[in-house]
Amino acid sequence: MNDQIRKLSVLAVLLLVALIGATTYWQAWAAGDLADKQDNAIAQVAQFTVDRGLIYAADGTPLAANRPVKAKDGQTFYFRRYPQGDLASDVVGYSTQSRFRTGLERSENDYLTASNAHLDTVLNKVLDRLKGTTVKGNSLVLTLNPRAQRQAIDALGDNCGAVVALEPPTGKVLVMATTPAYDPNLIERSFDTIAQRAAHARCSPPAPLLNRGTAGLYVPGSTFKLVTAAAALDTGKVGPQSHFFDKGYCIEYGRKVKNFGDQAPEAFGLVTFTQALQHSINAVFCQVGKRLGALTILDYARRFGFYSLPPLETPESERRVSGLYDHGKLYFPKHSFDVDPGRLAFGQERLGVTPLQMAMVTAAIANGGVVMRPYLLDRVEAPGGGVVTRKHPESLGAAIKPETAATLTRMMEAVVAGGTGTAAQIPGIPVAGKTGTAETGVNHVNTTWFVAFAPANDPKVAVAVTMENQSQTGGETAAPIAKRIIETLLGR
Repeated sequence: MNDQIRKLSVLAVLLLVALIGATTYWQAWAAGDLADKQDNAIAQVAQFTVDRGLIYAADGTPLAANRPVKAKDGQTFYFRRYPQGDLASDVVGYSTQSRFRTGLERSENDYLTASNAHLDTVLNKVLDRLKGTTVKGNSLVLTLNPRAQRQAIDALGDNCGAVVALEPPTGKVLVMATTPAYDPNLIERSFDTIAQRAAHARCSPPAPLLNRGTAGLYVPGSTFKLVTAAAALDTGKVGPQSHFFDKGYCIEYGRKVKNFGDQAPEAFGLVTFTQALQHSINAVFCQVGKRLGALTILDYARRFGFYSLPPLETPESERRVSGLYDHGKLYFPKHSFDVDPGRLAFGQERLGVTPLQMAMVTAAIANGGVVMRPYLLDRVEAPGGGVVTRKHPESLGAAIKPETAATLTRMMEAVVAGGTGTAAQIPGIPVAGKTGTAETGVNHVNTTWFVAFAPANDPKVAVAVTMENQSQTGGETAAPIAKRIIETLLGR
């Protein structure tokens, strides 16, 4: 009899342990997986009973907050509101009843709903459940500078484009702005209003929900000359004072590849490599491309992060890989002769790049050739105070040698001091930059670029600006915006 009682007691204890373990698992660790299943209606409704964690900009500006609503049965539901409207909508995203989630609201949902596997979060959530109190999510503190973010949106205006600014030594994303922007407060009940407002943008389609900074693929134009120059200098095949004779064109596969039409004079004659970058001479870079070969250039592009999905906290579906594209598919050639090295060298061919990728290239040059992992999430904070987790700078490897980066920096300074990028000059602050004007195939319609970092002798900001459907050059349209963002981030 005693033996039977003992066995029953052991069985009861095992069942109790299993019950506690199962409850903890489904309410804590597995809750995030359940929430991702859009067909699980119960899980979706349950998430709105969680006092979702807030999202803040770097200075504490609230980007995502909650609006509590009491139901007839006394149950309180928490629905999202976005106090700053369109300020960072493409990064923060939205969380709604009917349209699910995007941006950090989606990728960091486990933290925001206290469904992550961090021990403190698990214990706090289980205790809240047992006490019958509302579960509170963890809050996110981002790296974004809200003042510079607003400056970027205002500066882009009705243009379609993006601005991405990074902190070169760390990889912090200081600005990630896209236009046309959208107000996430309109997603649930006034979705059509978003499309109506975006219709005024100067592009087709305006695609307001697209994060152009991470998912917009553009021809980089002459900003890609930085990658070509890095490869040329790093391999030792070309030096800053190497001489070239510019006739205004180079011969590529029996056809003339001309300098960009706005250059005056269109033929520069005898120039150094520094002058070729300073004045963005296509014909010289065409020669350099043929000297290096396409595979060498693309190898250096890979070192800067091309052909890899940019590592960022936003959902993978909201990021694109930069590289050559053939009929819409990412393409890396098997042989150098599969790609036109001349056109590749000055950023045409079949290149498609994101503003984030070009910001990474620029920041790497500023950082002595070392590519840093970009990140938006500075830290996760517990509802009762304290830090759940904090991001730390992480190197992705050296793309070029430090001396190559130093030489390229001086060449980029020449671009701003007396070349195509003079509109980015800031009194008292040395700026290193590069313009880009990518022809789209439509007469007088260009995608314009400007990438830069400053101060050139002690880099704190690296920025990439791109604008669609422009009739002027990158030096005229994008460089003034980059200047404005740099001044804001440097406290000017």
